[in-house]
Amino acid sequence: MASTAPPRPRARPAHTQGSTHCAYTPDGTKLVTVGSNNTIRLYKTGFDGEPVNIDDCQEQNVSVDASDDFFVVGSEDGTVSLYSIPNAAFDKFLLRCSLPIRDVALSPDSKWCAVASDELTVKLVRTDDNTKIRHLKEHNKPTKHLAFDSKGSTATLACTDGIVYVYSLTSEEPELIRKVDGIIGALDAESDVSSKIAWHPDGRAFAVPTPTRDIQVVSKNDWEKQRTFAHGHNGDVTALAWSPNGAILASAGKDKKILLWETKTQSVIARLDYANVMDIAWHPKDNLVSFTNSDGEVYIHPDFVPEQFESLLRLGKQPAPFIHDPLSEVSANFRRPLEARPPPREELARRVRDGSYDSLMDGPLPEDDDFVVDDDGAGYVINGNGKRVHDEYDDYGEPISKRPHIEPEYHEAFQPGSTPWRGNRKYLCLNLIGFVWTVDQDGHNTVTVEFYDHEFHRDFHFTDTFLYDKACLTENGTLFSCPPKDDTPATIFYRPHETWTNRTDWRTQLPKGEAVLAMSLSESFITVTTTANYVRVYTLFGIPYRVYRPKSTPMVTCASWRDYVMTIGNGPVGADGHTRLLYTIENVKRDEICQNEDTVALPEGATLKSVFFSDNGDPCIYDSTGTLLTLLHWRQPSRASWIPLLDTKLLPRLASGRKSETYFPIAVADNKFHCIILKGGDQYPYFPRPLLSEFDFSIPLTSEPPKPKRANPDAMDEDSTPEDDDESETRKLEQQFLLKGIAAAQLQDIVDSTSGSHSQRSSLARLELEIDKTLLQFLAVECREGEDRGMRALELVELMRDRTGRMVEAAGKVAERYGRTILGEKIREIGERRANAMDDDDY
Repeated sequence: MASTAPPRPRARPAHTQGSTHCAYTPDGTKLVTVGSNNTIRLYKTGFDGEPVNIDDCQEQNVSVDASDDFFVVGSEDGTVSLYSIPNAAFDKFLLRCSLPIRDVALSPDSKWCAVASDELTVKLVRTDDNTKIRHLKEHNKPTKHLAFDSKGSTATLACTDGIVYVYSLTSEEPELIRKVDGIIGALDAESDVSSKIAWHPDGRAFAVPTPTRDIQVVSKNDWEKQRTFAHGHNGDVTALAWSPNGAILASAGKDKKILLWETKTQSVIARLDYANVMDIAWHPKDNLVSFTNSDGEVYIHPDFVPEQFESLLRLGKQPAPFIHDPLSEVSANFRRPLEARPPPREELARRVRDGSYDSLMDGPLPEDDDFVVDDDGAGYVINGNGKRVHDEYDDYGEPISKRPHIEPEYHEAFQPGSTPWRGNRKYLCLNLIGFVWTVDQDGHNTVTVEFYDHEFHRDFHFTDTFLYDKACLTENGTLFSCPPKDDTPATIFYRPHETWTNRTDWRTQLPKGEAVLAMSLSESFITVTTTANYVRVYTLFGIPYRVYRPKSTPMVTCASWRDYVMTIGNGPVGADGHTRLLYTIENVKRDEICQNEDTVALPEGATLKSVFFSDNGDPCIYDSTGTLLTLLHWRQPSRASWIPLLDTKLLPRLASGRKSETYFPIAVADNKFHCIILKGGDQYPYFPRPLLSEFDFSIPLTSEPPKPKRANPDAMDEDSTPEDDDESETRKLEQQFLLKGIAAAQLQDIVDSTSGSHSQRSSLARLELEIDKTLLQFLAVECREGEDRGMRALELVELMRDRTGRMVEAAGKVAERYGRTILGEKIREIGERRANAMDDDDY
């Protein structure tokens, strides 16, 4: 409930009637007010006397922003002036525009001043050198309000067309990165209704008034709507400002009210009766707020926040009000604060030797200073008295056993195929079967499950009171989990698509306080990894099958296929302070471990983005470098190796350099990489549901893109030569040889581990025949190149897998066709050796 209003301060008639604005200096010592008359006033904080006046200024001043040493003022005559605070005097004109100024803002470091006017461009002018100007011009509309984010890397513009434009300032040339539509209303530049952008102090979101008299919070990066401060004002909002720690939002409206909102709950905690308020400024440290109105009056309001809520101002920096705050998500990267650094050895040595014999003698004699020279760095001379520090002490004189340890950087846990909350929506699962998504409805969620193939399954959706945040989808059923909340433990819920009993679904609860980090669903088992560092395995209908604690913790993620389960966790810390990821693959039903605590092959600084099994049952990972890898020989202990199948940065579609995009991994199936293409810097897909794309495998061999095929093979391209064509064909054959070799090795592993069916053995024989045919085509290219490529050509023949002699005989015919007689003789010798070896095997 809103509190009673604090004592009302007196109105200070600072300016004539009209637009009046104010700003505190960052150190809080001064308040600057500007108005429609040609006087600027500087109020000293804590002093109730007359302010310092600056009369050498423009009239019709409409905006002000201040640093500790100077402040800038924008006027309707198109000038932006800079004033010195220590001298309380005009310093210089920063900028002149042909049309009226509407807003000015200083960057967090006060080196740049952003200027909004009725012109179609926004100018950024350097405050110490006004010849340096940057232009924001892609919005092409007059700007009413503008603001920098807390880091100064982004400028946000509220324009008269009702769109918020977001510019990135990280490069020399500012770049428009987003248009946020549907939040603010279209306003006239001279309107006293506000569309001011107020960045939250934590820098992750901003608040802006809406045409419905509410205040909408918009998150940075995804630029989605978050919480709303609603149903407070009965008139349009005219001003708003966050408290320095972000715990309270103050807003003023045409309903002649100033409202104080608690950020955490978005509820009104105080209502104050003040009419025509145009600007609000919080003191950076104290419970003090100043505001101005259109009558030219300034109010300096001590104890602005009522006593019962004053404790909110004493809190640390508070988070912006997200619907689902990424900072509150379950994280494995829990970090303890580092211990205080031990005192330097000089200080410690001084303490130790106080009162010692050496101290009484004022240290060693000067002529003995160089008696022992530590010329090999072995530590003979360390302390100030020429004494060697004891071996159990480090260079700081601190016992080695008490030396502070480096805090490891853990890899964050994640659910494969899911996305973070973006606004009030989130994908719980994306794969080739379908997709699961949820919408936060304030108090409950609505979950929708859709399938690509509607002949076998029907879409369904339901009201979710458990607030599920993870899901898995297969052809057999859908698995959900929700986090623990208050006294309610985490819950796992499984819903099969088809059953012959009345009771179709089941749910089970985890022990109290234990949350789900990741889970997977296969044809046989449900696997759940938790914050208690347990791996819990259930049958499809809820029978607990196994519970164990893996060696590598905290857990990161998991994946499963049939009876195989792959778990990944944080392992030992590398030299860079980041943990190395370790994986384990086991057959749950047979209780056999295929790979035990082996390393996930990630380059330095890279993170794991997804893990899944291919349609043939081979483990695959996709990392932050855009590389897809598969695991070879994983059924045989200690033989597994990670093989790259595709580097998306080397895709031909990106070769021109004009296109920038990333890829969200979905699956590996039919020897293709299925993914969602992300543009505009997005890291995750969003709504409406994007289309799936697929790319052929291409092992990274060279960064040069393949040459496009000619439309007419008979037409000669001016830039194309026979050598280029041979080189392109060589690359293609190299790819085919490697990829078919990987496929054959994977199929051979299956045959060896399962004794292989007739169809599997036939497929393996066909694959090996295709490999030899590829080598035969490769041989023809090498023969065309000339006799000097003979050694390479002979090597290709030796790589052939056929032992019947037919492929070697065909290779000899290819050599004869191109007149390579010496090569043909060498090939016949290989054929004879192989035939003799086969004869020896018969005895």
